[in-house]
Amino acid sequence: MTQHQIILTAMERVMAGYPAAEAVAQEAERRAASRVFLLTSGSLARNTDEVETIARALGARLAGRFSAMPAHSPRDAVIACAAAARSVDADLLVTVGGGSVTDGGKAVTICLRHDVTDMDGLDMFRTRVDADGVRHLPDYAGPTVRQVAVPTTLSGGEFNARAGITDPRPRLKQSYMHPGIIPVSVILDGAITRHTPEWLFLSTGIRAVDHAVETFLSIDANDYWDSSALHALRLLGEALPRVRLDPDDTEARQKCLVGAWLSMTGVVSGCRLGASHAIGHILGGSAGVPHGHTSCVMLPVVLDWNRPVNGRRQAELSTALGRPGIPAAEVIGDLISGLGLPRRLGDVGVRAERLPELAANCMLDDWTFSNPRPIRSPDQVQEILTRAL
Repeated sequence: MTQHQIILTAMERVMAGYPAAEAVAQEAERRAASRVFLLTSGSLARNTDEVETIARALGARLAGRFSAMPAHSPRDAVIACAAAARSVDADLLVTVGGGSVTDGGKAVTICLRHDVTDMDGLDMFRTRVDADGVRHLPDYAGPTVRQVAVPTTLSGGEFNARAGITDPRPRLKQSYMHPGIIPVSVILDGAITRHTPEWLFLSTGIRAVDHAVETFLSIDANDYWDSSALHALRLLGEALPRVRLDPDDTEARQKCLVGAWLSMTGVVSGCRLGASHAIGHILGGSAGVPHGHTSCVMLPVVLDWNRPVNGRRQAELSTALGRPGIPAAEVIGDLISGLGLPRRLGDVGVRAERLPELAANCMLDDWTFSNPRPIRSPDQVQEILTRAL
């Protein structure tokens, strides 16, 4: 009999299908928040009226705003946002945007709880990985200012008690983990995602596919996680092409959001992932590749590299995506190509001379060591990266 543990999170609710502004106001009232701070995507704030609509719904509860969180959530932007939230004595943080805004918000809640005022102050809260791939988590008190997340992409970070924050000095994305940094509630509104650039929405959809695939193939896999991962693939495999065909298909967008939620079931409850995610973290932090594009480039290659050890199980992925009997790497590669997304490292600006550095950095990520086909050296990572050129 197999044994496994499901780790439940401190998230209280998910509101799916509600208009974002209405749901944010409801959550602020439910939590009796009187000084709400908005952290939003810059493009959403500049180019749409969505942020203003949320601000009007909050009314006198709104205390301040910040809309300058760059991609990959750099430490300096986290510190600046925390300072702005601290200056108005914020009692609830609402994030509206993609994964970088969501993860940046999680780190802001750490800064507010522990009065972190400079980049070096964040160092004591980050996860460290030793030479054997063992993760070491610092012990610290969780946030008292909680976060409500309104995602506009499909990366799924809003369901995770983990934040990826980039230290811009060594250009490394580092992990911050604590049960209390998970948003207290998440609002899934397909309509607000209409403003998300097509490439970003669709590529983060492949990121969600990556979550589901690496959960299903994980060395920790179990029946509970398997069911969510496979249904996530069914939803995403149907709905992502529908959004590409008709960007105004709000029903398909809502299905994508729910698929992204389901894809995170294993990740948020203790499942270790593999090389596609580990390499993706490094491509993001060290080479500036957008989150979704890292999965577009790496997932089919990692599937092919892992096939000798889990090819039979990979066949179930192809069935869930409606193409039984076809290798999963090919099925997912075709899905990516059909969405008009990049497939090679060269397509995302990564040149061959960067591979040794990137491979070495991957040995600092704990999920490198939990890949189904064991990885124990940078040379193995470089082999995978070479296949993606």
